[in-house]
Amino acid sequence: MKSERVGIIDIGSNSVRLVVYERIGAEAFRVIDESKESVRLSARISGDGSIAPEDAERLARVLNEFRLLCRVHGVGPIRAVATAAIRNAANGRDVAALLEKRTGLSVDILSGEEEARFGFVGMINSLDIADGFLIDIGGGSTEVSLFRSRTLVRTVSFPFGAVNTAKSLADGGDASKDGVKRIRDMVTSAAAVEPWIAQHPGLPLVGLGGTIRSLCKIDQKKKKYAFPQTHRYELSQADLNGLADWLPSLPVEQRKKVDGLSDDRADIIVPGLIILHTLFLHMNARSCIVSGAGLRDGVFYETAFPGRPVRADVLGDSVSNLLSLHPAVSRPHVEHVRRLADRLFEGLALEAVYGRRSRELLRTAAMLYRIGVTVDFYRYNKHTFYLLANSRIDGLTHRESVLCALIASYKSRSRTRSSFAPYKELMEEADLDLACRLGSLLQLAVALDRSETQPLEDVRARVDKADLRIEWRSRHDPAIELRETERVAGEFKKVWGLRVKMSPATSSK
Repeated sequence: MKSERVGIIDIGSNSVRLVVYERIGAEAFRVIDESKESVRLSARISGDGSIAPEDAERLARVLNEFRLLCRVHGVGPIRAVATAAIRNAANGRDVAALLEKRTGLSVDILSGEEEARFGFVGMINSLDIADGFLIDIGGGSTEVSLFRSRTLVRTVSFPFGAVNTAKSLADGGDASKDGVKRIRDMVTSAAAVEPWIAQHPGLPLVGLGGTIRSLCKIDQKKKKYAFPQTHRYELSQADLNGLADWLPSLPVEQRKKVDGLSDDRADIIVPGLIILHTLFLHMNARSCIVSGAGLRDGVFYETAFPGRPVRADVLGDSVSNLLSLHPAVSRPHVEHVRRLADRLFEGLALEAVYGRRSRELLRTAAMLYRIGVTVDFYRYNKHTFYLLANSRIDGLTHRESVLCALIASYKSRSRTRSSFAPYKELMEEADLDLACRLGSLLQLAVALDRSETQPLEDVRARVDKADLRIEWRSRHDPAIELRETERVAGEFKKVWGLRVKMSPATSSK
C-alpha cells in the first residue's frame, strides 16, 4: 500500500517534541519515531514578557535537529505548532519569524481555543467516552473543556501551567504549605469565573500532558500495576488525594528518587498536580482517565485526514488500523470468522449470560487473532497474545485488552491460565472462564473457515441437550472445514460440555 510520512512538531512551554507518523493506504497509520528536548520556555520568560534571543536561537537549533530526523525518515510534510510560551510572549511573532528564517519551518502559533480543540480531537479518537471534562496541563497554560455526546461544547485556556506556576509560586520546585495554598487559591479563583466547570458533577475528567502521564506512572509503580500502558489508566479521587498529600511533602531531591517520575519533571510535578487536583475537586469529577493521545495526535488527524478528523467508531477504527499494519492477514477471512463467531454467540444465547460487551470483545478478537503470523507462523498464537497485550487498542479498557488477547490466542485452558496469571490483579473473578469460553468458541469459528475461502455461506447454531448443533449452507465443498471442526471439537467439549454436531441445512442444494 502507498505510504506517506508526516512530521508533527509541538513547541510547548516545557519541551519541544517531534512525532513522525507513517500513513499507510487511505486510513491506516502508526508512529515510527518520537523525540523530545526540554526547553522550559515558560521559566525563561524575561521581566518584560519576552523570549531572549539566545533562547530563540537554541529553539532554532532543536528544530533543525528535528528536520534532520525527518529527512532521515523520509518525511514529506512537516507541521510545527507553538502553544502558550510563544503565544503569550511579548515577542512571540518575532520569535516565530526568526524560527522560520533559521529553519525554513512555518510555525503556527495556536490560540488557547485551537490548542484545546486539537487536544480534544486527539483524545476523542482514542477513547470511547461520550461525556466528560478534558484537561490539558502544559508548561505555560491549562486548557479545560467540556464535551457532550463526543462533541466539544465549552473550552477555556487558563494562563498557568506546571512550569510558570513553579517559577512564580514554588521555590526551586519545593512547595511549602503556603505555596500549595496559593496555587489552589489561584486555580479556584480562575475556575470560579467559568461557572460551567462546576455545573456537571459526576462526569469523568480526561487528562492530557506530561503531568498526568507522570502521576499515572507513579501510581502504577506504587501499585505494581501489571499492564504496560498509561493510556486509559484511571486515577480515583483517593489516588489523587494521596498523591496531593505525599508529593508536596518531598523535597525535589527526594522526588527524583520516586519510581515513575523522571528527573526533569521532579521540580514541576507538584504545581501540575495541585492544578489538576484543585480542578478535579472543583468540578466534583468521578475519576481521572489518562489519555495517551492529545494535541500532536489532533494536529496529525487534521493534517492527514482533513475531511474527517474525528472518528465515529473508536474501537472499530482502531481494530481496522491494527489489521492494516499486518498485511499478511487475509481481511476477508477474519471478517468471515467474525460473522461466524457472531452466529455461534447467538446460537448459544451468550449475551444474556455475559452481556453485550462480551460480544464486542469476541468480534475484536476474531478480527485480530491471526496478526501473530507477522512475527512467525509457528506458535503464532503466542505472538498474537504479546502483540495484543502490548498494542494500544483504542476503545478498550486495560482489562478488556487482556481479555481480547486471551480470547484471540486461545489454545487450551491450561495455556490461557498461564497467560492470565500475570494480569490477575486487574481482572475480574469470572474473566478466566469467560476467556476460555469465548476463546474456544472463536477457535471453532476459525475452523469453519480453515481454507480461508469462505465456503460456508451461513451457519445456524442451537443447543440441543448435550449437543451444539450447527447447520450450514455452503457455496462450495467445505471438506477442509468439516475435518478441522472435528479436530477442535474436543477442546470445545472440554470447555462447554457440548458435543459439536455439523449437518447441512435442509434447504441447501
